[in-house]
Amino acid sequence: MDDIEAARERAEDVSEEEGAGQQIQFENGFTGKVVVGALFVCLIMLPGSIYLGLVAGQGLGAAAQWVTIVLFSEIARRSFLPLKRQEIYCLFYMAGALATAGWGALPGISGGAFGNFIATAYLMQSPAMAKVAPELTRHAWIAPPLGSSAYIHRSLLDAAWLAPIGVMLFGQVFDRMKWMGLGYILFRITSDVERLPFPLAPIAASGATALAESSTKEESWRWRVFSTGTIIGLLFGFFYLAIPIFTGVTLGKPVQLLPIPFLDLTPSTERILPTALVGYNPDLGALMVGFLLPFPIVLGGFLSSVIAQIFVNPILYHYGALHLNALGQNGVFPHYISGSPAIQTKASIDFDFWMSFGIGTQLAIALIGLVAVFGTLARGRGREQQARRGSLAQVPEGRGDFPWQGALLAWFVASMGYIILNHFLVPAFPIAIVIFYALFWTPLNSYISARLIALTGNTVSFPFLNQAVVLSSHYKGPDIWFAPLPLNDYGGQAQRFREIELTGTKFTSILWLEIFMLPLILIFSFLYWSFLWKTTDIPSAQFPYAQKFWPLSAIQTAIWTQINAPGGASWALHALKGDIIATGGALALIFYGITRLLNWPLLFFYGFVGGIGNLPHFAIPTFLGALLGRYYFARRFGAERWGLYTPVLLAGFACGTGLIGMAAIALALISKTVSYLPF
Repeated sequence: MDDIEAARERAEDVSEEEGAGQQIQFENGFTGKVVVGALFVCLIMLPGSIYLGLVAGQGLGAAAQWVTIVLFSEIARRSFLPLKRQEIYCLFYMAGALATAGWGALPGISGGAFGNFIATAYLMQSPAMAKVAPELTRHAWIAPPLGSSAYIHRSLLDAAWLAPIGVMLFGQVFDRMKWMGLGYILFRITSDVERLPFPLAPIAASGATALAESSTKEESWRWRVFSTGTIIGLLFGFFYLAIPIFTGVTLGKPVQLLPIPFLDLTPSTERILPTALVGYNPDLGALMVGFLLPFPIVLGGFLSSVIAQIFVNPILYHYGALHLNALGQNGVFPHYISGSPAIQTKASIDFDFWMSFGIGTQLAIALIGLVAVFGTLARGRGREQQARRGSLAQVPEGRGDFPWQGALLAWFVASMGYIILNHFLVPAFPIAIVIFYALFWTPLNSYISARLIALTGNTVSFPFLNQAVVLSSHYKGPDIWFAPLPLNDYGGQAQRFREIELTGTKFTSILWLEIFMLPLILIFSFLYWSFLWKTTDIPSAQFPYAQKFWPLSAIQTAIWTQINAPGGASWALHALKGDIIATGGALALIFYGITRLLNWPLLFFYGFVGGIGNLPHFAIPTFLGALLGRYYFARRFGAERWGLYTPVLLAGFACGTGLIGMAAIALALISKTVSYLPF
């Protein structure tokens, strides 16, 4: 494809500018400075990430990364110990991983693996899970039994958590073995052997070191732009985060000058536009993201979200009102309840229509991705393409590569460990399916995904694959939905290794960094989540985001955990409508053909299809930001210069909101500690 060749050329140009290829000087990035940085992030950034996730649904990932880099760059400059580019990247990598590491089943969970147990405790006691929770809690590895002192005293130190923690620790270790092993093999195949371009990797790599010059005595436009973004973030964060966080502790109920997570106008407009999802997200960060994202993606996502969720929904509603079902309900949206806010309205209309339509569009995207991958493979057999190919035996000197046989062995051992663990936890579930997931589907899907990312920057997904497989297995227990099935896509890890390579960081630095970070994540995550859960209920009025979204997620979880129960398959047949799935897939393929025929950007197609099911509340501010950036700032500063400004400006904004958020969180935690003590 012309797009692929153009992407390859652009990536090679950027790679040359970054010093990529054989000219890279590889150095170790895991040094004592990075160790101190890791402790700083754990002590300061991690609790902020946890609190912000519950209050506003956002972690401190970007803020933690940039604050850490700026702080340590300044300290290093004043100590006459400038940071190497490799050390800066390791700080960036480590800060993002520590501040956002979480595997919770509910939204807003960030800041380490122990947050998942608070989410699990809420799920087991949620009214939505009342029917299935007694059976789930009979399995000690899922959650403590109902009525346990672990729930009553809100304690993670209770012995009832030992089995779930054991499963989590297994996953923390073996997951790293899997993604590093298979991710490295995929990188070697797609980058070293097939010489694929990875068009987005140079951008990500250069963004990680955009402030590398802070370790020198020279200042440039980056500091001015970064400082501007920081001031904007401080001012906005004071009103959006600091006031609700602090007043939520001192007054018992947060004072929200700007609604969190969004302003919802759905009930107010339902007389004119029933089932239309109308609202606005006042988060300035959502608007500034529009500065950075490619305009075709933002435009496509905005158009599809607004058209589908504001205008198509009422049309479907009125059509359904004319074609009632056998129970006398609306023929298209039978579960819609008049007067419901946006979250509940979206849940009902997704169940009735958009979930099936979205499955169809995702299957179409998967088909397009597969055709692109296999088409490129077929063309790659030509002489010119064969001449570009490398070999697994050819390794750049000093890159710190692992023996590929050892990486393959690490992935295989970890996959076998998951097979054994799942058979031990859910012995009645067919082990052949677990073996298929671990040893066949995961590497195949990961390779397809890695090639697509390497060619276009986009990934591929197969929606509801696990649900379909579990239903076809005729297994009836709800515990299978909580089992750590080895169904993974590690395609994105190939690009991660490419980013590491472009920064000149030895791969062994990341290996030692992961080994060092693991106990830190576990220890500090346990301490902070234990303290926070002990002092207050989660969710509660102090955490507006969790209070609004956790009950909805509990309903969705309860639905899926009962899909394979006796009578559950009939629900699935009602929810997953074959005709709507086929319609969604066909329309996506037709629109793809129109996009190619009219020579529109493919990014517009992916943005349009991906935005169909999104809330306009978030698409509107991002589109406004894209318009502002494209038609005002780009003209004022010049398109090329504005393109350089935006990532640094957004990083400064994240830094400012993170700093003001952490200041408010520190005061809130101090207040909680004082009020909780008996004296």
